[in-house]
Amino acid sequence: MNFLNVSQSNVGIKQNSGSVWTSGGAVGMANRNQMKEALQERIDSLKQQLHSLSRDIWTRPEVAGEEVNAHDVLVRFFSEQDQAWTVQSHYELPTAFRASWGSVGTTGEPRRLNVGFLCEYDALPEIGHACGHNLIAEVGAAAAVGLKAAVETQPELPVEITVLGTPAEEAIGGKIDLIRAGAFTDVDLIFMAHPAQQDASFLPTVTIAEVSVKYHGKASHASAYPWEGVNALDAAVLAYSNLSALRQQLKPEWKLHGIIKHGGAKPNIIPAYSELEFYLRTPWLSDLWELKAKAEACFRAAALATGCQVEIMYPSHTYSNILPNDTLATLYKSNGEALGMVFPEQPASFSGSTDFGNVSFIVPGIHPFFHIGTDALNHTEKYAAAAGAEEAQLYALRAAKALAMTAVDVLCCSDLLQRVRDDFRLAKLREEKGPQGRNNNSH
Repeated sequence: MNFLNVSQSNVGIKQNSGSVWTSGGAVGMANRNQMKEALQERIDSLKQQLHSLSRDIWTRPEVAGEEVNAHDVLVRFFSEQDQAWTVQSHYELPTAFRASWGSVGTTGEPRRLNVGFLCEYDALPEIGHACGHNLIAEVGAAAAVGLKAAVETQPELPVEITVLGTPAEEAIGGKIDLIRAGAFTDVDLIFMAHPAQQDASFLPTVTIAEVSVKYHGKASHASAYPWEGVNALDAAVLAYSNLSALRQQLKPEWKLHGIIKHGGAKPNIIPAYSELEFYLRTPWLSDLWELKAKAEACFRAAALATGCQVEIMYPSHTYSNILPNDTLATLYKSNGEALGMVFPEQPASFSGSTDFGNVSFIVPGIHPFFHIGTDALNHTEKYAAAAGAEEAQLYALRAAKALAMTAVDVLCCSDLLQRVRDDFRLAKLREEKGPQGRNNNSH
């Protein structure tokens, strides 16, 4: 996840083809509790294997798009569980995978409800798993095998479980590529959990767009005949200054930050080429388009002032904000508290970004955060060490159980499933209406 900071304060639904099963409340509370006990026992029985999986990924960190070992570790884990899992390696992307399982005796109509879990496993350059994606992979795998054990106690439930290995969250946005490849078209609910400094059933992540700006000028001797040159570095400096001035006029929750990646070769040569890289972040997509327009005006103004040519490119996918799902968040919190989680007062603002946001616009889902036993901040060397520590295991497996238990609640109660879908539809509607719609939480 692309993190900035946490600020403390007080403060159209996807349709799949075919009829979808709803329980009609057929699974009673006693059976639901039996399912939850079964999944916890199954996860506990695999804790050594799960720790080994996480540790293997942690000790061999691989950056976005290069997660060869992590891919192989996870594919091997599901392939070795039992023959019931169908495992597809290199699924749509070189380091993505898909593992699926369906409950027995439920072929034909109605269609099985497909519950998805996501595994991330890319690391950060130089500092390794400082965002704890090795734990995300472990949680996704544990929750999936746990839910399978739960469903097997109620074989009449027509349920399918899908695990998607989603590479390149820290850069590129592998989930968005998988969306475009159709990997989520048959998934009804989606779950994952992310390490943080505290347990949180929901945090309002922000959108992010990466922009690359290249200025092309004309080289010349900087002392002998500078008037013959067109200074691309001047354009970059002006653009940087323009954006710095723009910040005064931005809404407090809008963020932009960047660097000059290339500014010339030698002091006695007028630079013919310069390059900047900036990140633009806003709480909502509608705001992002406005910020992009303002930033592009700053970039073009610098080109005009210096006589340079400018290229403005967006080299990676735009990450959306995560849509909230109040029903899933409430269920997760309840299950987490039953397992010993403590949910402190939730931050009013949060500046992290993730490609799960894009997923949340097409499938109802949840992306809670979980404490791993440290107050260290994500994207630091201390957090990388904590993500590989034995202490993190208790917290990771607890998060996996809470995810799977939340899925059980929805599977066992058609009213809850409908409320999840209603939350999804209304969240999308509020997003489409813009700030006025988002400020109106009435249903």
